[in-house]
Amino acid sequence: MEDILELYHLSYDPDYPVVCMDESCKQMIGEVREPIPCTPGQPARIDDAYVRNGVVEIFMEVEPLAGKRHVAVTEHRARKDWAMQIKQMLDERYSGAIKVRLIMDNLNTHSIASLSETFHPTEARHLAERLDIHYTPKHGSWLNMAEIELSVLKGQCLDRRIPDMATMQAQVAAWEKGRNNSARKIIWQFTTPDARIKLKRLYPNV
Repeated sequence: MEDILELYHLSYDPDYPVVCMDESCKQMIGEVREPIPCTPGQPARIDDAYVRNGVVEIFMEVEPLAGKRHVAVTEHRARKDWAMQIKQMLDERYSGAIKVRLIMDNLNTHSIASLSETFHPTEARHLAERLDIHYTPKHGSWLNMAEIELSVLKGQCLDRRIPDMATMQAQVAAWEKGRNNSARKIIWQFTTPDARIKLKRLYPNV
């Protein structure tokens, strides 16, 4: 825990950016009947009945001190999918960084082994060398700021029925663009001294 908290209080360094990553899923829901739009004095009407169109995976990547985030909507959440997100992050969004300090949970797909299974050994090693991975502790997902950003995404963009993957990708891309244009940063307030007081029960007695 303290490892993550110390990272959050480092000064901004574009050569060694701190990036948080998290994943979630969203069910695609279609309408059985077309909604009736609102008219003067009459609210919009939506039928209670709906059809399930499957589930998509959402990869959230956020750099708190830069106010930047990237969201990818994919069909699956396998090792290959995570590895592809890492490659795109390093090659496209952080191509100039020496090493990315990556914060995420310890899901079994979140490992260097996923890179090795997806890419040629030379490329996998090159990508791995540009990562400085920091895992959140068990039951410590609240330490991951990408989880905060996922909550914002769900509240502002995914709080409605979205029928298919193409529509969801378009709406998420529009949300991401607006959010990045506003350059909204996340200022983390909880510190290591706070943890030692408020979470004293988690520390061993010496």
